[in-house]
Amino acid sequence: MTVVRFVVALISLVLTLRASAWDDFGHMTVAAVAWEQLSPELQQRATALLKLNPNYQAWIANVPPENADEVAFVRAATWPDAIKRDATYKNDGEQPSGPDAGKNVGYGDLLQHRYWHFVDQPFSPDGTPVHAASTPNAETQIVAFRQTLASPNAPDELKSYDLVWLLHLVGDVHQPLHATSRFDHQQPNGDRGGNSVALCKRPCKDELHGFWDDVLGKSEKPADAIAAARRIASADPGLAGILDESTWIQESFHLARTAVYVKPIGIGPGPFTLDQRYRSAAQAVAEKRVALAGARLAGILKAALH
Repeated sequence: MTVVRFVVALISLVLTLRASAWDDFGHMTVAAVAWEQLSPELQQRATALLKLNPNYQAWIANVPPENADEVAFVRAATWPDAIKRDATYKNDGEQPSGPDAGKNVGYGDLLQHRYWHFVDQPFSPDGTPVHAASTPNAETQIVAFRQTLASPNAPDELKSYDLVWLLHLVGDVHQPLHATSRFDHQQPNGDRGGNSVALCKRPCKDELHGFWDDVLGKSEKPADAIAAARRIASADPGLAGILDESTWIQESFHLARTAVYVKPIGIGPGPFTLDQRYRSAAQAVAEKRVALAGARLAGILKAALH
């Protein structure tokens, strides 16, 4: 393969990779909301588990000791995305395949499991046939990780692995575009949760999923996420008390259809230009979803951590 062909192939691969749900800032904000709602005892238990993660020392490097536990907790929420950029881990694709796709064995598992980050519940606005969501997915893994974390017999190393995934996946499924894929006559194979819906003409690469990932901000500093978590309005207590992951996913699926795929987003791959009204509405939705995700994450940790 020539150098030019290799570069073209590499660019093509990058362009087809699925985006994260929220960005690091959003995931850290979810975790920061949850941390504030945990008792000191549960914070200590979570910290003990996170110390078993291979990236723990990097998370707390140059962090004052009095802040280290909270910073580690919020940075841990980004770990399942960080391994996508780590050559130690194998990219096994966006679709599950093989007997290892749903395994839960801890840090010895060196697959990236990109398909654990979403549940592509399908819909079509124009009657185009749809494809059912693949399994395993975010829902099946949240169920499995919650069970392991609550088990009195599971080893702490496995609980550590499952904790960092839960910190991330609870945030993932509260992002509306991680709960759906839209099928229409222009995109009969689905739009990959908005990853294939452009917001500008090439060579610009902005797309709908990325907009929703970044709507809360792009900072990678834990302190910024912790500050944001304290500014965001608290979640409705009644909704925060819903700890059923299938309900969270159905909420996100509903929001995708009623708040994401709305004007100026039309049928097909675009490009579409977002107006200020859409952007402001998206910001409000995202803040509510992050507040709910953090409160619900705290709820499941209160029930499972011991």
